[in-house]
Amino acid sequence: MKRTIAGLLTTATVAASLAACGGADGADGAAAGGAEPEGPIQIGVADQAQDYWRTFEELAAEAGIEVELVNFTDYTQPNPILSQGDLDLNQFQHLLYLANYNVAADDDLVPVGSTALYQLGLYTTEGYESPDDIPDGAEIAIPNDVVNQARALLVLQSAGLIELEGGGNAFSTPAQIDEEASRVTVVPVDANQTAVQVNTLDAAVINNNFATDAGIDPTTAIYSDLQDTEAARPYLNVWVARAEDADDPTYLELVEIYQSPEVLEALEEQNGGTAITEVVPPEELQAELAELEELVRTSDAG
Repeated sequence: MKRTIAGLLTTATVAASLAACGGADGADGAAAGGAEPEGPIQIGVADQAQDYWRTFEELAAEAGIEVELVNFTDYTQPNPILSQGDLDLNQFQHLLYLANYNVAADDDLVPVGSTALYQLGLYTTEGYESPDDIPDGAEIAIPNDVVNQARALLVLQSAGLIELEGGGNAFSTPAQIDEEASRVTVVPVDANQTAVQVNTLDAAVINNNFATDAGIDPTTAIYSDLQDTEAARPYLNVWVARAEDADDPTYLELVEIYQSPEVLEALEEQNGGTAITEVVPPEELQAELAELEELVRTSDAG
């Protein structure tokens, strides 16, 4: 697996409740099996203003591929619009979000390439330099929405501050904390309040977008799940296509273009080094998606 440091995107791509935008215009797109596209390949994104997309578009044009970025501010839109055929690809979500969508919508969208793992960080205003410095009995704020709460618990477990029964998973709750084996108490609050609570509690786990909005430098996190990428793997962001287009050579070429050094260098230059880009084979991503979908079904059944 190739890894390279990439930058922070300030949109909330790691959140489970993502936001929606205007609709996309219809497009013929590339047909399954690699037929020549009849118009630009439309890609649903949530961060079109980021400069690295200009590098991507230029490289795609050099390869003879015309692309059109369709920006969304409501993350509930790109998947159904892709499924309906009015987008060709999208690139805005992590694996767990896609798993939740597929199960809820009875859909079969598939990941065809990886992008980046964006950190979920632990912050403090108490002067602690590492999780080891946080005293026993400390109180730590975490987001209370389902996906970010579980992820925050995994961050705290990786940091050695709590232990979760059975090792935890992407749907863990505070009720599954082994209090006898844990050093701190968690305080679930609305995600947008974590950046406020860090000023009154010992520490807080804060999403990058809320940290940025509050004027907190994301690079000041004393710990993040980038230090335990296996635990954070469900939150790896991906390129997504319809199942019948999973092997489309033009789409796969676009993924390779995105993963080129030129695009990644643009990410590094533009952003602050709070993400890791991982190049993972599509078949591996699809196997992990299937496991997450089963976890979603089991969680729903429970």
